[in-house]
Amino acid sequence: MVVIRGATTLEQDEKEEIRRAVAELLEQIANRNSLKKDEIVSIVFSSTSDIHSYYPAKAAREAGFDGCSLFSAQEPDIEGGLVLCIRVMLFVEKDMKPHHVYLRGAKVLRKDLSDIINVAIDGPAGSGKSTVAKRVARDYHILYLDTGAMYRACALKALEARADLENETALMDIFRDMQLGVVYEDGVQKTMLDGRDVSEEIRRPEISTAASVVSKHPSVRMHMVEKQREIAGKNSCVLDGRDIGTVVLPDADFKFFLTATPEVRAKRRYDELVAKGHSVDFEELKREIVRRDDRDSTRAFAPLKKADDAIEVDTTGMTIDEVVAFVKSKMQERI
Repeated sequence: MVVIRGATTLEQDEKEEIRRAVAELLEQIANRNSLKKDEIVSIVFSSTSDIHSYYPAKAAREAGFDGCSLFSAQEPDIEGGLVLCIRVMLFVEKDMKPHHVYLRGAKVLRKDLSDIINVAIDGPAGSGKSTVAKRVARDYHILYLDTGAMYRACALKALEARADLENETALMDIFRDMQLGVVYEDGVQKTMLDGRDVSEEIRRPEISTAASVVSKHPSVRMHMVEKQREIAGKNSCVLDGRDIGTVVLPDADFKFFLTATPEVRAKRRYDELVAKGHSVDFEELKREIVRRDDRDSTRAFAPLKKADDAIEVDTTGMTIDEVVAFVKSKMQERI
């Protein structure tokens, strides 16, 4: 007998929301564990005390999980605990290693049973990787780690110090004591540099260009890679960059490489910068995109490169919604 655990949260205590959440949770558990419904002996639910509108066991029966015994219980009030949370245990007649599933921000009570999922999304500038990564992280309720922002913050620090961007030793002297962090406030990710929010500053075109130069230095990249691996080792997360699948997380569960023509990528970046009030020249931006591609793909250490086991996605003629749907469909094939 194997026990598979899972949990999900609700937006509100409402019958249809409970039915949707329970169906999603059970279906993902079944898919992730390659379960047949007749292999499930029983399903036991527990709900936090703020859920009253519907029994999760009834929702499970309506979702087609009606060939086993079903039971629902209510948890006592726990100060500081999750609200609107449904937990589940499936008792299964199968010789297997269980994959436990936690959705919608639900927390794992037993850390030794938790599965950490890492998603690597690589690609050149303007390929849409950051936007896609944020959407995927949001939809799966896991962390989005903006690695590009970390390098841009390094570039900003170097420029403010008037450092020679080609001098690796001088840069490391500056970065070694730098306080760099990524925090979430009200659902918005902010990049903090030495105690100040630099989220907007680091999006300036000159910072992006400087970041490409700074990030080519091996010692700088390894300094950042150590921080990124530390975070990914403790959290399910989506990371985007140029060498996530090849260097930062070569064992990532899912790897994608997004690309598009230079013209399309330049237009995307142009529209983004203009919308933020920046004055930019499209032709110069396109030339810089091409130069940056060459610089990133030919650098000696950790170049821009598609991992051998990454799925390549040409986003030239695709909308963001289409790219996100494609990435999620490929993930679901394996989940």
